[in-house]
Amino acid sequence: MSAIDLSYWDLGFAALILVALAALFRGMRLGISGSLLVAGARMMIQLTLVGYVLRFLFEEGRLWMVAVMATLMLAVASREILARQKRKLSGWRSWRLGASTLFVSSFAISLFGLLVVVKADPWYAPQYAIPILGMIISNTMNAISLGMDRLTDAIHANRNVIEQRLALGQGAQDAIGGYAKDCIRSGMTPVINSMATAGIVSLPGMMTGQILAGASPVEAVEYQIVIWFMIAGGCGFGMAVAIRLLKGQLFDERQRLRLERLK
Repeated sequence: MSAIDLSYWDLGFAALILVALAALFRGMRLGISGSLLVAGARMMIQLTLVGYVLRFLFEEGRLWMVAVMATLMLAVASREILARQKRKLSGWRSWRLGASTLFVSSFAISLFGLLVVVKADPWYAPQYAIPILGMIISNTMNAISLGMDRLTDAIHANRNVIEQRLALGQGAQDAIGGYAKDCIRSGMTPVINSMATAGIVSLPGMMTGQILAGASPVEAVEYQIVIWFMIAGGCGFGMAVAIRLLKGQLFDERQRLRLERLK
């Protein structure tokens, strides 16, 4: 079975759903109708442009092109982590923290998957490397941004308690250990829920795409299982590293809380 080609009319009919939803929200005076329509328009433009870029990339299949695309994805994801923080680290600290964490976790997990699990030939084949890296980076980005936001909020709200613990001789790790654990749990909850309900409540995106493209459902399931394990690894390791690095930024060498480093 081959994939069904969609026309521009089909895309237009699908867009009517978003327009109707925006009209509903406008009637309810929620104030998000414009943002919803702008987001939909941005999505269409961005995905269309990316589609042409990826078609060229897949045809050429050169390592340096894949590296440029991966670097761009990393930079944008790092910027999104910074933008989603209510209380950011001053200067470039938040961006550097997000970029280094994504690089260590997402790139390491993706490289392991491409070399050991998928075994594409060549290993950097863009039709495998770019989608896998994109799924891992996007999920890791969400987990890290959520965890960092929760932790900075918790530290700011409980700064008096933390400083009392420090005054009593506890180290930084012990003083914020409970808050850090809660943040990691919060960041990992969406991943755990998605894994626990995959196949029963929902069919994950990659699996659905492969089935719509005509691939065997069994083969699509195998790829999706691998992807979810890699996503969980990227999110978990990424959050652990991010929380540790964030703690290092908010405490100095004398174990003093430095909230002035937050905007």
